[in-house]
Amino acid sequence: MSNFELHNIDTAPDAAKPLLDKSIKGFGMIPNLHAVMAESPVLLEGYQTLHSLAQKSSFNKDELTVVWQTINVEHACHYCVPAHTAIAKMMEVDDGITEALRTQSPLQSPKLETLRTTVLLIVRNRGVVDNTDLELFYAAGFTKQNLLDIILVLGQKVMSNYTNHLAETPIDEKFSMFAWAK
Repeated sequence: MSNFELHNIDTAPDAAKPLLDKSIKGFGMIPNLHAVMAESPVLLEGYQTLHSLAQKSSFNKDELTVVWQTINVEHACHYCVPAHTAIAKMMEVDDGITEALRTQSPLQSPKLETLRTTVLLIVRNRGVVDNTDLELFYAAGFTKQNLLDIILVLGQKVMSNYTNHLAETPIDEKFSMFAWAK
């Protein structure tokens, strides 16, 4: 059983208060993940920074969704899979992509399937990927920048997925319609 507090503006450490204000401005609420992370203002700031950078990465919305959700599903994150399902809807990502990621079914696009395969290799092998697999990634149209941007997103997802496992973060009502279990 988790004993992590879901902080709000009144209960959060002083250094986390402006970060929670930023969450409210960005999401119209304080997502429970951010409420938990507020216990460590530097973690919340790091997460928010990496989230912003992920959105500026070399990936389009479909590719970014593939990277985010592949990691979330692989890490069996009960919170982030529904949250990123909602985010994918807001980004107008095709529902077929989202559903395939959630169910670990093949993606219709060979390029996106290659991206998912590469992300899984990086996660499962802790960054050790053989040259044959890298050549397949590049042959699909991806670049070295894309490869390194996977590492950026992985850093973000380790922060959120691991926090959610430790804190047993409850799913926000806004995301509950997308509840998921591996």
